[in-house]
Amino acid sequence: QVQLVESGGGLVQAGGSLRLSCAASGRTFSIAAMSWFRQAPGKEHEFVAAIAWSTGFTNYADSVKGRFTISRDFAKAMVYLQMNTLKPEDTAVYYCAARWRGEDEYRDWGQGTQVTVSS
Repeated sequence: QVQLVESGGGLVQAGGSLRLSCAASGRTFSIAAMSWFRQAPGKEHEFVAAIAWSTGFTNYADSVKGRFTISRDFAKAMVYLQMNTLKPEDTAVYYCAARWRGEDEYRDWGQGTQVTVSS
C-alpha cells in the first residue's frame, strides 16, 4: 500500500495561485503514475492531471491545461500541483492518487485538501 497525504489547500481569490503537495510513503517503488483528481459539491470525481512516476510524462484535463502544472520530486516521493489563474469553478476537494505498475486503476488515495476560489 502507498500512503498519500495532501496539503496546501485553502481560500484564494479568482486569478490567484495555490500549490498543492502530496507526500507518498510505503510501497512507492510500485508506483507507475500519480494523479490529481477533484470533486466539487454535487459532482463526480474529475481527473485533473497525471504524471508518470519514472519518466515525468504529464497529462492534463482540458479544463486546466495551461493553468495547472503537475510535477514530482522522485527522490522525496512528492507530487505537486501548481495552480495558477484560479477560477471559482476550480473550487473542489483535491485528491492525490497512485496507480501501481501493471494496474489500470488508482488504488491508493489521499484524504483530500479543500480548495476554495472566491469570485
